[in-house]
Amino acid sequence: MKPFQIFTEHPQSAGETYGGHMMVAFSFAAAMLRGGFACFVHGLFPFLFTKTGSSTIAMLYGRMVVSRTDKTSSAWQSVPGD
Repeated sequence: MKPFQIFTEHPQSAGETYGGHMMVAFSFAAAMLRGGFACFVHGLFPFLFTKTGSSTIAMLYGRMVVSRTDKTSSAWQSVPGD
């Protein structure tokens, strides 16, 4: 394995460049942080953010699983074992 191949192997398997994959990962992280914060606040104040956590999960699931192409689906099948 080439020294920097470790940084590009997975993004290429997902049909992305290193930079593109990083931006997608950062967008997922931001959404999860917002959803997590909303869930935390909801735990304290159950009348706030009543659907934010579940809608965030549904949106991320849609982006990651439902709308993926056949080209990348085989790469994502290894996710549960990561």
